[in-house]
Amino acid sequence: MRLTSEQQQLRDEVRRFAREEISPCVTLMEKDERFPYQLVKKMGDKGWLGIPIPTRWGGFGGDFISYIIAIHEISKASAAVGVILSVHSSVCTLPILHYGTKEQHESYLNRLASGSWLGAFALTEPQAGSDAAAIRTKAVRDGQDYVLNGTKLFITNAGAAQLYLTFAVTDPSEGAKGITAFLVESSFHGLSIGNKERKMGLHGSNTCELVYEDLKLDQTQRLGAEGQGFAIAKGSLDGGRIGIAAQALGIAQAALELIMQRFGGKVRLRSAAAQQNQRELTELTAIAEAAKLLVYRAAYMRQEGIRCTKESSMAKLYASDAAVRIAGAAVKMLGMEGCLETAGAERLFRDAKVTQIYEGTNEIHRIVISGQLLRS
Repeated sequence: MRLTSEQQQLRDEVRRFAREEISPCVTLMEKDERFPYQLVKKMGDKGWLGIPIPTRWGGFGGDFISYIIAIHEISKASAAVGVILSVHSSVCTLPILHYGTKEQHESYLNRLASGSWLGAFALTEPQAGSDAAAIRTKAVRDGQDYVLNGTKLFITNAGAAQLYLTFAVTDPSEGAKGITAFLVESSFHGLSIGNKERKMGLHGSNTCELVYEDLKLDQTQRLGAEGQGFAIAKGSLDGGRIGIAAQALGIAQAALELIMQRFGGKVRLRSAAAQQNQRELTELTAIAEAAKLLVYRAAYMRQEGIRCTKESSMAKLYASDAAVRIAGAAVKMLGMEGCLETAGAERLFRDAKVTQIYEGTNEIHRIVISGQLLRS
C-alpha cells in the first residue's frame, strides 16, 4: 500500500517526535511508572489526539490510516504512549463521533481532539473480561436520571482521563441487549479511582480500578439508545484492535532494529552461529513485514467503511504474536546484554506480552476468525 504525501509527512513528523521527545522520557517512565502528562500535552498541541476527527469538531481531519501510522511510529519508541493514544482515540473519542448527539459532539469532541481532555474506555469487570456481556455494573432509572453502581478494572488511562465511556446494565433480562453506554466525567460525584496496578510492562500507562457508587447521571449523558451499549462496544473494538495491532507492530519493528544494530553487519561471517543468526534475522523480518501488511490492510478497510471484523482480529492476532516472537528473539540473540535494562530488549519483551491479552485475548480472536470463516 502506497501512502499519500500527507500520510508520509505525518509519519515523518511523528517518527521525529518519537525519537527526539518520547525516547528520552522512556527511562523515567520505566523507573517511576509516571504518566507522561507533558508528552500527551505536546501530542495534543500537534493535533495528534484527534487525528481521525473532522476539523469542524477541532480535530486534525486525517483519515484512519494516518491515525494508525501515528500509533505505529509512537509505539516504536514507547508502547505505553502508544496505548494511551490508542485507547483515547479508538474506543472513546470515535464512538462519540459515530454515536453521539449534536450536543455531545459540541460538549466533548473539541476537548478530546485538542488533548485538553483525555478519554478512557470502561468495560472490563472482575468477572467480565473476554465475555463483555457478563458485566454487572448497573444503571437504574430514577425518573429522567440513571444511578450507576459497580466496579471496573484494568482501565487504561484511568486516573489521568477526564471522560470515561462507561458500560452498564439497564435491563438484566435482555442480556447483551440490556447494556447501555454512558459518558461519565471524572468530576462527577460518585466516581472514584481505585487501585493503580503495577504491571509487568507498559510502565507510564495508567491501569486502574474504577468505582461507581450511587453516581447520578442525566439521560443526556447516555451515548446512543438504551440497550445499544453492547453494539457500540463491539463496533468500537474493531477499530481498537487495529490500534493495538499497530502498537504491537511498533514493538516488533523496534525489536528487529535492535537485532539489526547488533548483527546486521555480521551476516557475511561464515561461522555456524553467524549463519544461524542470518537465517533467524531473515525469518523475523518476513514475520514483521507480514504483520505490517495485515495491520494496514485492516486499517484501509476500516477507513473505507468495509466490514473488517475478521481482518482486524487477524491483524491483532498476528501482530501481537509477532511482537512477542521478535522481542523474545532480541533478548536471546543479544545474550546477557539483552536481559539488561539499558539494552531495551527486555522492556520490549515485557511490553509485547500484553498485546496478546488485551482488546480480546488471542484465543478469543481465533474463535472470532474461525466464526467469520465458517459463516462465509
